[in-house]
Amino acid sequence: MAEVKIKLFANLREKAGASELQLSGKKVIDILLSLTERYPELKHLIFEKPEGESEVPVMCGSINVLINGNNVRHLDGLDTLLSDGDELAVLPPVSGG
Repeated sequence: MAEVKIKLFANLREKAGASELQLSGKKVIDILLSLTERYPELKHLIFEKPEGESEVPVMCGSINVLINGNNVRHLDGLDTLLSDGDELAVLPPVSGG
């Protein structure tokens, strides 16, 4: 398992009461599930409600998760493998002008 630095931004940081933390996981999904276990109030901000009887979590379309600056949607999504020292940033949608 990889030790990963997690950075939370905006309302995610406010809900968790922390801007950075360390978690361990093999894949992005492992880290996000650990994060939402530790901070249950983040679950509805990061994951959509599964459709039907599916237990497989689906990341909200408006959330961005970056590994070392690369969006996981352009990699292997939630199945993207992690390495020790990776930095995972979780960003909510941004609006304004």
